[in-house]
Amino acid sequence: MRAAVMRGSRLVVDTVPEPEPATGEMLVRTLACGICGSDLHALTHASKVVEAAREAGDSPFTMDPSRDVVMGHEFCAEVVDYGPDTTGAFKPGERVVSMPLLFRGSAIQAIGYSNDVPGGYGELMVLSAGLALPVPNGLSTEHAALTEPMAVGVHAVEKAHMEPHDAALVIGCGPVGLAVIAALKLKGTEPIIASDLSPRRRALGERMGAHAVVDPRQRPIIDAYREIADLRPAVVFECVGIPGMLRDIMRHAPHGARIVVAGVCMDDDTIRPLVGINKELSLQFVLGYTPFEFQDTLAAIADGRIDVAPLVTGSVGVEGVAQAFRDLATPEQHAKILVEPWRS
Repeated sequence: MRAAVMRGSRLVVDTVPEPEPATGEMLVRTLACGICGSDLHALTHASKVVEAAREAGDSPFTMDPSRDVVMGHEFCAEVVDYGPDTTGAFKPGERVVSMPLLFRGSAIQAIGYSNDVPGGYGELMVLSAGLALPVPNGLSTEHAALTEPMAVGVHAVEKAHMEPHDAALVIGCGPVGLAVIAALKLKGTEPIIASDLSPRRRALGERMGAHAVVDPRQRPIIDAYREIADLRPAVVFECVGIPGMLRDIMRHAPHGARIVVAGVCMDDDTIRPLVGINKELSLQFVLGYTPFEFQDTLAAIADGRIDVAPLVTGSVGVEGVAQAFRDLATPEQHAKILVEPWRS
């Protein structure tokens, strides 16, 4: 099958073996797969991803960067067949989404970050049959593929334990920040204040539900918070993931703020604990989502409570993946590009 393959620190188009579903698995054809910011990081920082996974000790991100990887974990796919001795609720041709995890033997494979099973940048994938969810009638394939990234925002907001009078400050309106804004809107949080350097991303932040957006070069978000939120309890979502950002947030956060770290920083960073102690700050790191959050996110997209239409800004076949990665490095061009491997 044709696939965009991470080979070393490059993306190449190649023909790779078709995956074969084992017992408990289903074979699916990829219809659409989003390019995630984590994929951009992994292409250039694969060794750091693996090193962090080893330190964590229980992570499924165990790929060998010296071997080929077919990335892609934000997908909507079409059922093709089942593995041996496996039955499922879906007929061939039906559309599904799934958490990007494959339970094979005693190991968990992270689909899109595995040397052994391909992700959605290829024509075919294998999924755990028990994790697949049907795409509701009427929901487009393109929007269903955004279930995974939007579930990341839902999980971050759930881990924040938002209270009725909390004010939300979202630092960064990239894909993660926009997912957080959408989840906060779904939760009924008010006000939602967001910041980003990019005019396009600030505009998207407003479309996704932010009540106010600021350019941090012209107005610190903490000033907007003090003016708009009337000193309500602050919950700050760090959605940038660059060294120094967390320390800066802690320095400017109001007393008692809760800080939720959703941005993926690939480098070591330094914070000053005494600042957090003096201000009694709470620090929460988040990753992924639960199966229930994933299912609820799909339902919220399907019934319009989460509007993902503004986020889809382009689509490519496997031959266009490398250029799409380069395009996504410029925030003024795109928010989410979908890979459609069936495209010629």
